[in-house]
Amino acid sequence: MNPTPGPVIRYARAVDAGLLAELGARTFSETFAADNSAEDMAVYLASSFGPALQAAELADPDSIFLIAEVDGFAAGYAKLKSGDPPDGVTGEKPIELVRLYVAQEWLGRGVGAALMQVCIDQARQKGHRTLWLGVWEHNDRARAFYRKWNFREVGTHNFQLGQDAQTDILMERSLYVEQMVDETTEARRAGIQ
Repeated sequence: MNPTPGPVIRYARAVDAGLLAELGARTFSETFAADNSAEDMAVYLASSFGPALQAAELADPDSIFLIAEVDGFAAGYAKLKSGDPPDGVTGEKPIELVRLYVAQEWLGRGVGAALMQVCIDQARQKGHRTLWLGVWEHNDRARAFYRKWNFREVGTHNFQLGQDAQTDILMERSLYVEQMVDETTEARRAGIQ
């Protein structure tokens, strides 16, 4: 039996607006519907994942969308957006990881990690030095995932889900953590402090 190949990550195109709307709404629902009211979920999904909205977001020059595909099927996607960060995010030249969504059937199978690595690579290529995000305070699985990727908590902000004002944890990481560790290790080996 052949193992399923890893995901292929590609840039989203204008024709992917419908795909992103469907995948975004489905993955958001899979993750959060059990912990929120149907009314609040419906309001949020309608205001955040329509094809026209996704088309507008895709056309935004400050945004980058990446789609993870396995055997030609969309398994997840990520959105990066440059702009001014909220208070608490203090790293140099920040870019936001707005979304990193993986379909339920692909959780724990490397899709999120592949998307994260490409997001880090893209942010570095665009000259950013810090990656930041907001994650729901009750989303323990995502918070643990981000900690594995060297994100640290730096504050909170409000996230409006329908009528429910929720708290997101702000997290950030340097895009050069690995480089700094490697440089420190090499300096120690060379006797430089």
